[in-house]
Amino acid sequence: MWNYEKRLQFPVKISKCNPKIAQQIISQYGGPDGEMSASMRYLAQRYTMPVKRVGGLLTDIGTEELNHMEMICAMVYQLTRNLTPEQIKASGFDAYYVDRPDCGRRRRADCPRMRLSISQREMH
Repeated sequence: MWNYEKRLQFPVKISKCNPKIAQQIISQYGGPDGEMSASMRYLAQRYTMPVKRVGGLLTDIGTEELNHMEMICAMVYQLTRNLTPEQIKASGFDAYYVDRPDCGRRRRADCPRMRLSISQREMH
């Protein structure tokens, strides 16, 4: 069982938008060397571990990798949260999902998040 504290172990405080750095960091979400992959490997390997204590260690390590994922998410969010639609497009970030906090005040089709959702529904 885990105790979850709603704070990052190492707080992330980024004040300047930088989509190019965010694009580099975003690669750490997944892929063969990403934090999510590392976490899943450790958490899956614990089931085949014959020594229960070592299985517990693998659980701890896998959970720590999830903490790294949380920090990466915070970094990407802080690097992209105040981008204008023009900056998103110019940086090539329009192909990625970018959450816009002002989507609630705009028409659904004008919101990048909703546009993505609408276009995905049309594909199916």
